[in-house]
This record gives sequence, structure tokens and C-alpha cells, in this order.
Amino acid sequence: MGNAGGKQRTSTEQEEELPPDVEEQLNSGDNMLDLSFKKLKFLPTSLCRFSHLEKLYISNNRLRELPPEFHELENLRILALDFNKLEDVPSVVCHMGHITRLYLGSNRLMSLPAEFRNLQNLRCLWMENNYFQMFPKQLFDLPNLKSLQMGDNRLKTLPEDLTRMSSLRGLWLYGNRFEEFPRILMKMEYLEIIDVDRNKISQFPNLSHLHQLKLFSYDHNPAKVTPKVCDTCIPVGNGAEEVLAVRAQIKEEAETAADGAEGDVRQECVPVIHGILKNGNSFSGAAEESTKNSITAFEEPGEEEEEAEEEEVLETEELEGEGEEEEEDAQQS
Repeated sequence: MGNAGGKQRTSTEQEEELPPDVEEQLNSGDNMLDLSFKKLKFLPTSLCRFSHLEKLYISNNRLRELPPEFHELENLRILALDFNKLEDVPSVVCHMGHITRLYLGSNRLMSLPAEFRNLQNLRCLWMENNYFQMFPKQLFDLPNLKSLQMGDNRLKTLPEDLTRMSSLRGLWLYGNRFEEFPRILMKMEYLEIIDVDRNKISQFPNLSHLHQLKLFSYDHNPAKVTPKVCDTCIPVGNGAEEVLAVRAQIKEEAETAADGAEGDVRQECVPVIHGILKNGNSFSGAAEESTKNSITAFEEPGEEEEEAEEEEVLETEELEGEGEEEEEDAQQS
């Protein structure tokens, strides 16, 4: 805790060389550097002189800390530290208020430091597959957070103060330890994505009043009754196919009656999710065909084009087959 990055390291460790492909990546002109899968135990301090970097991916390494010089990356907006060995969020990261997307999944985190509140521009936060037993209260003070991924942790309840997160649009809570559907979510009518897949919920309340909800994932819970959601929401779980089939039939009949005189029966519209991978590449596909660990995004109206792909998108995930672990592949594709 004595310095900004973690424990003090030896001069030998600090002088560790950068991987050989760094220069080629830096010359690409996209201000991005990918050091994933390099077996790094320490991040070379020489990396910190590249202050023009905007995107840095150092996933799937063996990092336990970051050097204090890391703060010199003053233009960094996207930072991926997932699949490392972090037991704490490096203090130096908490003071980089320009970061908008932060990936901390698959580490050894149990809590967040108080200074995490400094990340006032954070819009997307992934902390899946860690050891959180309590919802981090520091998140209440992040006014721009829109997408929060906390799947595969150890949460049993959600705090009442969760309603303070009024910018939140997507919340992933799959693979936790909820035995009841968190009632506080009933008050968050601005949510567009709720994922409580793989919990122990035996009964769901009526969610039809959540008119902004676009996707509700509830699969792999002991509940036997299909949850009620609004007609514009895509349910994913046991009984969802029947719900969607009834909707399609009703819509087809209504459109046939309305357009029959002109012979113009509109085709059923298949919801298409436009996706953005962590490396910036895009894809699209029918919602029911995509997998849960695909990283997707709902574009928000009114935003400028260049911001829609990197900052103002709502990061989402669609359903996966049980046990799939595709996040690494998505990052590397």
C-alpha cells in the first residue's frame, strides 16, 4: 500500500523488456496495445512512456500489481486487466479518472478500495468471476456507469442504495447466490438488461412494469413459472420460446388484418443485436442465436458516431451454453 502501484519491485523486475511485437503494434496508428497472453508477471515500466495510448489490453497474464509510473498513460480510456492475479485494484488505476472502460474479471478481488470513486468517467465495468460477497458501495458514486458485469461472484443480496445508480442500463448477476429475486430491481425502471441466470431463485415477481427492459435472462434457476415481462422485452430461459411464439402469432395476425387490403404483410422482425468486441471489431446477429459471453452493445440515440462505438454504448451479453468460456476468444478475435 506504500506506493501507487503496489509492492516495491526490484530494479531487475522494473527493467523487464517489452515483448518484441510492441513496436509493430505502436506503428499501426490506432493508439492500441495488446499484451495479452504474454505470461507477464510484471508490467515493464518502459511501457508507461507511451502516453498516447488510448486502449491497453494486458489480459491473461500473471500480474499482481502495476508500476507507479502507470499513471503517465494519461490518455488511456480502455484498460483490460482481466484474467490476472490481482488481489486488489491497483491504487494507480483508481486515480486515472479518464478511463471509461475497465475489465477486472477473473482475478482475486473481494472488495474495492475507497479511491475507486475517483473513476468518475467510468461507463463500463466488468468484475465477473471474482470473490465479491457484498455489492461494492463505491459504485454508487460513479455517475456515468451504464454497464456493470458482476456475474460469477458470491452475492446474495443487493443494497437499497442501488437506485442511486440512475445511469445504469445493464446489470449482470448470473452465477451468484441469490435465492430470491432482488426486489430493489423492481424500482429500477430504467434498466434495459437484467441477467440473473444460474442462481437459486424459485419464484419471480411480475416485471411487466419495467417498460425499458429489452432483455431478461433467468435461465438455470429452480423457478417453474415463466416470469412476466413487457411485450418489448426478450425473455431468455425456460418457457421463453412459448412466450415469443405467442407474441409472433399475435403480431402476424394483427398485421395481416391491418395490411390485408393492400396485400402487404410485413415480415416478423427478428431482433438484431449489434456487437462490439473488446478489441473494437464489430459483428451482428439475431439475438436468439448469440451466446452469453459475446460482448454486445445497444447503441444509445443521440450520440456521435465515434463515441457510440467506444464510450456511449451499453455493453451487453447474450445467453451462452452452460459452461462456455468465450471471453478470451472474443478479446483475441
